Amino acid sequence: MAEASGHRPLFSTQSASGRTVYKLFAGSMLVSICLVLIYRVSHAPEAGESGRWAWFGMLAAELWFSFYWIITQSVRWNPVYRTTFKDRLSQLEEAELPCVDIFVCTADPVAEPPAMVVSTVLSLMAYDYPPEKLSVYLSDDSGSELTFYAICEAAQFAKRWLPFCRRHRVEPRSPAAYFSGSAGASDDKEHSDMKVGHVLFGFICKNLKFLSFQNLFREMESRIDAVSILGKVPKEQKTHKGFSEWTSEMTSKNHQPIVQILIDSREETSVDIDGIVLPTLVYMAREKRPQHHHNFKAGAMNALLRVSSVISNSPIILNADCDMYSNNSQSIRDALCFVMDEQQGHDVAFVQFPQCYENTTKNDLYANALKVLFGVEFSGLDGLGGPLYAGTGCFHRRNALCGTKYTTEYKEDWKRRTKMENRETVSILEDRAKSLATCIYELNTQWGKEIGLAYGCVVEDVITGLMIQCRGWRSVYFNPERKGFLGVAPTTLPQTLVQHKRWSEGDLQIVLSKYCPLFYGHGKLKLGHRIGYCIYCLWAPNSIPTLFYLTIPSLFLLKGVSLFPEASSPWFVSFAYVAAAKNAYSLVESLISGDTLVGWWNIQRMWMLKRTTSYLFATIDNMLALVGASKAGFVITAKVAEPDDSAKRYEREVMEFGTTASAGVMFVIIGTTALINLACLVVGLQRAVADQAFGGLLMQNVICGLVVALNLPIYEAMFLRKDEGRMSSSTVFASAGLTVLACALPVL
Repeated sequence: MAEASGHRPLFSTQSASGRTVYKLFAGSMLVSICLVLIYRVSHAPEAGESGRWAWFGMLAAELWFSFYWIITQSVRWNPVYRTTFKDRLSQLEEAELPCVDIFVCTADPVAEPPAMVVSTVLSLMAYDYPPEKLSVYLSDDSGSELTFYAICEAAQFAKRWLPFCRRHRVEPRSPAAYFSGSAGASDDKEHSDMKVGHVLFGFICKNLKFLSFQNLFREMESRIDAVSILGKVPKEQKTHKGFSEWTSEMTSKNHQPIVQILIDSREETSVDIDGIVLPTLVYMAREKRPQHHHNFKAGAMNALLRVSSVISNSPIILNADCDMYSNNSQSIRDALCFVMDEQQGHDVAFVQFPQCYENTTKNDLYANALKVLFGVEFSGLDGLGGPLYAGTGCFHRRNALCGTKYTTEYKEDWKRRTKMENRETVSILEDRAKSLATCIYELNTQWGKEIGLAYGCVVEDVITGLMIQCRGWRSVYFNPERKGFLGVAPTTLPQTLVQHKRWSEGDLQIVLSKYCPLFYGHGKLKLGHRIGYCIYCLWAPNSIPTLFYLTIPSLFLLKGVSLFPEASSPWFVSFAYVAAAKNAYSLVESLISGDTLVGWWNIQRMWMLKRTTSYLFATIDNMLALVGASKAGFVITAKVAEPDDSAKRYEREVMEFGTTASAGVMFVIIGTTALINLACLVVGLQRAVADQAFGGLLMQNVICGLVVALNLPIYEAMFLRKDEGRMSSSTVFASAGLTVLACALPVL
């Protein structure tokens, strides 16, 4: 009907198939869960009987798991999937396309190497989009001259790299990613109708160009790495005027604001080797002073919002992490299909792409890919009103990000003032921008409250997205076949656990604040949408019931006390069905999302490890924060390459424990839980063999056996491995001591 009336939509939306079957399955699960809870209440031990306290502890844990399972259904009830029609967008005049500002944030040249940052920036500069409409901003929160040197190198390399990408339709357009592959990575369709001889000649020439550009990139990369290793930029290499900003007194936490426009697309000299204009490129280091809190990444993003407003002021903003390079040169056009649709796009505030990683192993050893989350759950949120803002790979409408409320009368003026109409000189623009990046600019303003990204939480992106949606906007989730962005996932267990500790701590912080989705979104968002947010906000509280379920049934198995119905009891069917059906569905969902069977098993292990460590400490930290005894901080996950031995173990999918001090206590919990279940399983099986029956202990033996199976890599790291990635002797001894103590405690 829309097309018949003259409107050709720029995107389509399809609901997921098979929802009726799923709803029948969910209904059967709900009935079985209710039967499990009825059994718990109706068969509770009498006062004075052994295991009474554990019985009610199991009831509390099962009540929580039931509640959490119910809220996860909100995003599985009606997922939707989007398709864009970029060909229709391409029919617009180039002048009608909006300008786009691209924000990249980095904060530590050690954890986030400048060479990696440069490849990300170059991939974003090389989008298949009118270059005069692109502006790329790099926020360097460390104020490092090493990063500034690297971005100066990138500005020069871009003059050759962007034409190379255009001519050969290079994908991906990160030079580091492209040159790590083969010359065949680019598209050869242009040669499809040529004669064989011409194709062969073209192939040879193309590969010679590939090798030539590869050498140019490696030379630039070597210069950047050499400066990074040296720790300073040699005087003879400080060729840009911007180096005068750096003095010997400057530190990463104490420096003045720096804004340098390295490429100004308005200038006639800002062209590549083909004479085509280059995108604007800006380096920014906002002012940092010890006496002023800088609000981490949210503060950097807000400074970028202000600085970009006087230089380019584009209506569309893309923000990407410095380790998330563009993997698809068409992503801007995909995003614009949603916000520029004449009938369906007026209320779209942001378009979220999934976070994907290039370095995950075949079976996703540490379950970092989160394929079910990005393949199923975000699509479910999209069907409810839009996904949450994930902090990277997201295209924003500037007005929405700056606090504008949506009304039905709202309509974007894509032709409003842009950088092409700004005739001020570079030096004047830089000076104006610096004044907007000072520590005191935000004092007594609404920045961090109603304008820009929200302050006061380590997952500021989630709160910001929630606030935008509560102003009447909606968001869209787009998961194209060719992923829009690829990044670097943690490659060791400590890195993974620390990252999830930060995420879950921030998410729980939201629930305990005025931004709790259930209340903050009341009357503004659908109930299902608010519940969908709670799936992630309540990751951390899963820790306590999970730890209880992993240890108490096993310890009571050791003592021969049953906490479940006998296998011959009709009540046993409900417990067995809930466990089997939930895991079977989880397996199907995981396989459909692209995981392997071994990958699904790894996911189950990592959920167990994260719930008993990362989420547990996140819960504890939030409780301490409530009484003023702890304050959340922002931890940067290192993006540097691991030592060769560690990298080889990761490629072989061997878990890495090492000697990381920050994860030491976590490893003790992991080791203790593993040893308790191993000891209890041995005793339980011995008793079953001696009695020639499991009696009422079958379920506890099964749980204990599954926990032991999941922990096989833990036992290997504790007792069998001799490499540097094994679990330390001190951790093993501490775990063994706690295990003996737990098994020796009397069961009341």
